[in-house]
This record gives sequence, C-alpha cells and structure tokens, in this order.
Amino acid sequence: MPMTVRVLISDKMDPRAAAIFRDRGIEVDERPGLTPEELKSIIGDYDGLAIRSATKVTKPILEAATNLKVVGRAGIGVDNVDIPAATARGVVVMNTPFGNSITTAEHAIALMFALARQLPEADASTQAGKWEKNRFMGVEVTGKTIGLIGAGNIGSIVATRALGLRMKVAAYDPFLTPERAVELGVDKVELDELLRRADFITLHTPLTDQTRNILSRENLAKTKKGVRIVNCARGGLIDEQALKEALDSGHVAGAALDVFETEPATASPLFGTPGFISTPHLGASTSEAQVNVAIQVAEQMSDYLLLGGVTNAINMPSLSAEEAPRLRPYMALAENLGKLAGQILGEDVRSVAVEVEGAAAALNQKPITGAVLAGLMGTYSQTVNMVNAPFLAKERGLDVKEVRHDREGDYHTLVAVEVGTSHGVRRVAGTLFGNKAPRLVEMFGVEVEAELTGSMIYIVNTDAPGFIGKLGTALGEAGINIATFNLGRRAAGGEAVALVAVDGDVPPAVVGTLSKLEGVREVVPLRF
Repeated sequence: MPMTVRVLISDKMDPRAAAIFRDRGIEVDERPGLTPEELKSIIGDYDGLAIRSATKVTKPILEAATNLKVVGRAGIGVDNVDIPAATARGVVVMNTPFGNSITTAEHAIALMFALARQLPEADASTQAGKWEKNRFMGVEVTGKTIGLIGAGNIGSIVATRALGLRMKVAAYDPFLTPERAVELGVDKVELDELLRRADFITLHTPLTDQTRNILSRENLAKTKKGVRIVNCARGGLIDEQALKEALDSGHVAGAALDVFETEPATASPLFGTPGFISTPHLGASTSEAQVNVAIQVAEQMSDYLLLGGVTNAINMPSLSAEEAPRLRPYMALAENLGKLAGQILGEDVRSVAVEVEGAAAALNQKPITGAVLAGLMGTYSQTVNMVNAPFLAKERGLDVKEVRHDREGDYHTLVAVEVGTSHGVRRVAGTLFGNKAPRLVEMFGVEVEAELTGSMIYIVNTDAPGFIGKLGTALGEAGINIATFNLGRRAAGGEAVALVAVDGDVPPAVVGTLSKLEGVREVVPLRF
C-alpha cells in the first residue's frame, strides 16, 4: 500500500493550492497563523511545507522536521527560509519566480508614474479641500531614460513596458548577455554609466553580498541631479539614511519604496520626507498573482513529492516531471556507482569526475552527478540525499567535475565515476541493460559484469587455481549463502576481483576470516 504523503500550508493561501494537493492524492492541512513553537511541534508529521512570507523556516524548525522533503514558497523571495540549514538536511527549497513577475513589474511602473506626477501628495491635498494646481508640476516619462539595476524576469518586463511608453532603457546586469540585451531592446551598460544617465532608476535584483546597498551614499552621489528612484525588489539594496539625505538636498527628486531593510517598516528615516512615496510590500499583491503563485507552488511540490520532478529549486538542479522517469534508472545506476566507490575507497577521496557517453550524454547530467555524490557521500552521512550531497562534498573540499562525451563506446550508454585518491585515480563504470536495469561493467580497470544489490563482498586477490573453492567453503562454514558470484581479472595469474552477493549482512569476523585466505589482498563488505 502506497505511503501517505502529507503537506502543511502554514500561511494564508488561495484555496486552489489545497485543492491541487488533494486532487493528486496528497493529504493537506491548512493551518495559517501558527506560532514558531506550534509549527515546531507538528512539522515532523509532514513531507512538504507550503508557505508565503509569514512563516519563518528557521534552523530549529528544520531540525524538528524529521520527514520534511520540500519547502515551497508561493512567491519569489525566500529570505524567510534558512537555505543552508535546509540544504544540509536534504530539504529542497522551491519558489515561484514567474507567478508574480508581471504584478511586481506593473507596481514598479505605477510607482514611477506616481513619482513623475506627484500623485499621492496631489490626492491628499485635493481631498483636504485645497486646490493647489500650481504646486504639483510633474514630468513626462516619454523620452526619458529608465535605468534598470537587474534585467531578469521582472526587470525584463519593466523594460518592455518602458519601451512601450517610448522611454529609453539602460540596463546594468552582469548576467545580461549582449544577445539578450538586443532582444529586449535595451542598452547594456556598467553601473556608473547607468547612474550618470538615468532619469528614473528601478531595482530588480535579489539581495546578496554583492548587491547590498548597491545604491550607497557614494553611488547616490553619482546619479543625475533630479533622478527618481523606485525599489520593488528587496529592502537593503538602498542605504535608506543616505537616500533621505539625497531627497532633503534635492539631488534626488523623488523615491518610491515598496520594500524596506526592516519589515514590517513601522518606522523609517524616510517617512515624512518630501518627495518620498511608500507602500507596504505590495509588489505581488494582486488577486491574479496570489492565485498564480498558489497554483504553481502546489503543482511544483506535488511533482516533487510524487514524481521526483524539481522545478524552480533554490538549492538543487531542475529536473522536470517528464525527465524524472527517464532519468530514474540512470540515477539509480549513478548512486550505486557512488556507493561502490565510497565504500571501497573510504576517506581517501580527493576529487570526483562524472562522465557520461552514448545515450546518457543526451540527458540532463546534473541529476546524474547529484546521484553519484549522494551515493559517495553516504559513506560519511546517514542522512545524505541529492540535495545535501553537493553541500557535503563542498564541505569536504572535493573537486567535482562533469564530463560529457559524444562518442559511441562499447556500450550504447555509459556512466563512469573517476575518483581521485592519494594513490591515483580509481574508476568505476556502469550501463543499463534494456534501458532500465543498472549493471556494473568496469571496476578499477577490471572488466566485470555485476548487479549492485543488497549485501555484497568486494575481494581483491591473486588469480590462482582453487581460490573460488576456498572462498565458497569459508562463506559456507560461516553460514553465509552466496546469491551471485561475479569475477574479473587483469591477466591470468595477476590481480583478480570478485563481487559476491550474499544473503544477509557480513559480520566483521567473517571479513577477518576471508582476509586470511591465501592470496587475498583486500576484503570490503558492501551494502546497496
């Protein structure tokens, strides 16, 4: 009987999210407003956690989430999730970067117009019974230059809207290619040039160590006198005290912030400053966006929990629900190759190279590499999976490389793992029989055909007559039944290897007995 999959929705979310979970056979509880203590006390019962911005997924919460596999954020920002802690525990963190892109971009355009025509001040004045027509002299946006700091999903939408308003668009984004800039119709520039040229500046970048205070006091001083600034991205991108001073001096003609360094922003040096407009983080607050992100997060989480598909993950390569079934046998092969190398080589691992060729070379290699690392790092951690395996490998200082070969080799498809050790490079490789059954075909330079399954024994010995009989006798006397016996050798009379599948575990005493057999150089019990 299939195991029950359970998801908790801990923030207020459109009811269509819960409906999608239920339609796909997932049990869902909707409990918005939980305190951190309440969430911590129940989170261990759930496989998935769907949130918006209110729930804080902290390290203590994650430590209590013993069954948690995925956190889904209905929205873009994941500031409320401890990503390193989630990764270390093997929990996938997803967001929905496209569900509210249009809404946020439109809010930035709306704030730009509000600044250009002083709409909030004019509204307040008029409703106060005044008729100060001459006081509110605005500016046109037509023909003006808008400078985009960030030209990703939202920034590119702002660019198209601005071009439709007959504005000139300059964009600063280190990841914007010249080809994409031409496609968008924007002028790709460095930050200093943008600051010098722009009549309006809008920010559309995440908050990172590189972008924090990107509009610092120094950079604000580089802007054109009379510039107007809009931020609907993240608080912390602008030095708020420096912005106030620039507004007070008149160097900056106006600023509109939807986001603040500290939220909820119940106090700010900017409040009450002439030329300043604020909204309470409304960038994603439209009915359409709320529906879109709720539907998307439910679909993404369901795909992962039921099919293994990974979409819009922050801490794991993408793997579509359509790709997952095709990649599953390759990932099983890759994980077993990693387990084989890890169990035999132990702590003596310096680097890992994952090679694919033949049919495997046409596939998404990231999940295959992730599976290799999950198998390899399982030697060092009992809670390793594809999410935290790269994290653990990085912690250990392992150099990880991916190699793709277009050539056709002896097998129609091949996955190989080369592990660098203090004694040189050791290689294992495998293929799929019938495109679904993983098989080991090479182990440390020796051709061998074996299914990696259950409990096995790896033995290196000098090739000599009678050895197999002695080995079988020793296992029989220990009460261990042989399931399969796989052999390979470099040359007659040279080094030989055996992979013996047995029923049940292999006690240390039996390993000791086998190690004393004449000609035996190495014995390692394996578990798959």
